[in-house]
Amino acid sequence: MDNLPIIRSLDEIVRAVQSLGEMPRVAIARSAEDFVLRAGLNAFEQRVAEPVLIGDAEKTRAVAERNGLDISRFQMINIPDDVQAVTEAVHLFREKEVSFVMKGLVPTATLLKAVLNKETGVPPETGILSHVGVFNSPMDDHLMFVTDAGVNIAPNLQRKMDILKNAIGVARTLGVSRPRCALLAATEKVNYPAMPATLDADVISKMAAQGEFGKADVHGPLSLDLAVNPHSASCKGVSGPVAGQADILLTPDIEAGNILYKSLNSFCQVTIAGVVVGSRVPVVVPSRGDSDKSKFYSLALAAYLGRRAQQ
Repeated sequence: MDNLPIIRSLDEIVRAVQSLGEMPRVAIARSAEDFVLRAGLNAFEQRVAEPVLIGDAEKTRAVAERNGLDISRFQMINIPDDVQAVTEAVHLFREKEVSFVMKGLVPTATLLKAVLNKETGVPPETGILSHVGVFNSPMDDHLMFVTDAGVNIAPNLQRKMDILKNAIGVARTLGVSRPRCALLAATEKVNYPAMPATLDADVISKMAAQGEFGKADVHGPLSLDLAVNPHSASCKGVSGPVAGQADILLTPDIEAGNILYKSLNSFCQVTIAGVVVGSRVPVVVPSRGDSDKSKFYSLALAAYLGRRAQQ
């Protein structure tokens, strides 16, 4: 991983995918949804990913025609049933016919259940599935990561460690050889039992110092300002390689993660690429409310991670 190119922006992820040679393929289950088809078509036109459409073929064609989308170039597999559609999407990955999977008109839980199936899926050998958001730092010229805003609701200590390992893996694939990881809380001091997240962060930091995460700097608990603002960290006397310059922001639970994620997007207009990782197959789980840019960059991120995993 140390020899991978350093990628500093979402646009650089796109260019990296475009430079990999043959266009990666993405299995979309189910495909009869306008925003999903539009995202897939945009990714294809930008040479980021070629969609394989799985779902009710008649309804998919009708949606495409109604929205003026030309999908005639794409392979279509007629499977109207949700469970069968997601199973086929994962099967295509297992057969190396696609590099990643995208959620269409199915519940996220249905798709992730197919990924986790011990017989027909690609469950994690160790650890868990988790969501990683990747965005251009508003402060300087590098990528930042936030996790977990979409999968694990109230992770315990072990799950937080697995979530962090997943995010570190994404960062390293994007060329961050020694990620700086901030374990977020409301304060930089352990306050237990009032704030259990502060104790978890303290324990994880101590385990990191013993080599649990390999080449990574891990510091916590840290409030958000001390994690990303060097001036705030200096004023409070907080030092170290992570203070004020974190790459990865690990939130204490899904509520904090989701609020941070959507605050960046809603208040600051920060575009975030999101992907579910932990398995060998990257999974894109777009929301209808996501911007077209967010969907596009999410596809590019998953395409890059998927191709790198297959190399």
